[in-house]
Amino acid sequence: MSAHSSGSGSGSDSRSDLESAGTVAAALWLGQALGGPVIGRLADRRGHRPVLLAACGANAAALVALVAAVLGGLPLAARMGLAVAAGLTVPQVGPLARARWAHLARGDKALLGAALSFDTTLDEVGFMVGPAVAGILAVTVHPASALVLAAGLILVFGTLFAVHPSTPGPLGAADAGARAGVRLWSPELALLCAMAVLQGAAWSGANTGVNALAESLAAPGTAGLVWAAMAVTSSIAGFVTVARPGAADLGVRLRRTIAVQAVLTLPLLAVSGLLGAAFAVAGIGLAVAPHLIALFGLVERAGPAQRMGEAMTVVGSGLIVGQALAAAAAGPLAGAYGHRAAFAVSCAAAAASALLARAAAGRGAFSQPGEPEIAASPFASPAASMTGDTSTSAFCENRSCSSGGRSELS
Repeated sequence: MSAHSSGSGSGSDSRSDLESAGTVAAALWLGQALGGPVIGRLADRRGHRPVLLAACGANAAALVALVAAVLGGLPLAARMGLAVAAGLTVPQVGPLARARWAHLARGDKALLGAALSFDTTLDEVGFMVGPAVAGILAVTVHPASALVLAAGLILVFGTLFAVHPSTPGPLGAADAGARAGVRLWSPELALLCAMAVLQGAAWSGANTGVNALAESLAAPGTAGLVWAAMAVTSSIAGFVTVARPGAADLGVRLRRTIAVQAVLTLPLLAVSGLLGAAFAVAGIGLAVAPHLIALFGLVERAGPAQRMGEAMTVVGSGLIVGQALAAAAAGPLAGAYGHRAAFAVSCAAAAASALLARAAAGRGAFSQPGEPEIAASPFASPAASMTGDTSTSAFCENRSCSSGGRSELS
C-alpha cells in the first residue's frame, strides 16, 4: 500500500499518503495482536475446524475489501476499520499448527521435538519470505497484488488446514470444566512473551531501516530484495538446526541464540549502501530461526496443555506487538535522522532481549538449581537438547515433562 501511495503528485501529498499507509498498517497489526489470542482461545474450546473456517473466510473478505477501499480512495477511517478487521481475523495457522503437533504427539517427546522444530522453521520461512515477496510484487505487478494473493492463499490453504483429519475437536463438558480451572499465564510464559515483543522490535527496526535506506537511494523497490537475504539465511539455519541436533537444553539455546543475534545486529550501524545492508541482514538471519525454535519450544513447555493454542497465539501476538511498537518509533527516527537511527532501534531491542535472557537465567528461569548447562554451538538444534539429563528445565515443571524426553520448538 505504501507503494501505491507514493504514486501521488507532489512531495507533500506523497508524504501524507505514506503516513496514511503506515497508519493503516499499524491498525492491521493492532487487530492481529488483539485477535490472535482470542482465536487461539476459541480454537481450544470449540475445536480448530469451525474457528479456522470462519476466520479464513472473514480474513479473505476483509483483505479484499481493504484493497478495494485503498484503490477506491475511501477515507482513512474506513481503511483503518477494514485493516483492524483483517488483523482480527488472521487465522493464526502457525501457532495453531504448533498446538496441533503437541496434541498429535500424545506424549512422544522425540516426535514432538522434531515436529515442532520443523514446523517453526517452515513458519519462519513464510514469515521472512512474505514481506520480500510482497515488496517484489508491489513493484513488478501492482501495489495491491500482494494483498490479493494473500487473501487467496489464506482462503485456500487455511481451509485445507482447517478440514485436515488431524484437526482437534471441541472440548467435552468434562474437559471444558477442567480447562476453566487451568491458569494460562505463568512467570515463564510472561517472560517468553516479553522476549517475543523484543524480537519483533528487532525485526521491525531493521526492516524500517532497510526501507529508509532504499528510499534515500531512490531505489524503494529494492528493499524487498534486501530483506529477502535474511529469509535465505534464516531458512538455511533453521533446517540445519533440525537436521543436526545439539546437546544443549532449550533454555541454554535461547540465551545463546539471542546473544548471537544481538552481536549480529551491530554491523547494521555501519551500513551505508544496499549491498552492505543485504550482507548485514543475512548475517542476522543466521540466528533468527534457531532463536524462534528455542522460543516456541519453551512455550510448549510453559503453556498448559489444555490452553496450548492460546499460549502459542499469545506469544505470536507478542511478535506483532513488538513490530508495531518499533515501527512507530523507528519510522519517525529514520525520517529525522536517517536509516541508522532505525537500525539503532533494532540493535537496542536485540541487546535488551539478550540482557533479559541473561538476567532470567541468573534467577533460574531457564533451568532448575544445580542443572548443568551443556555447552553447544549457538546453532545446535533444540531437538536433542532435551534428551537425557539435560532436559530438566524449570519449564518442564509446568508440563510434567520427564527428564528423559526430547522437545523442540515448532
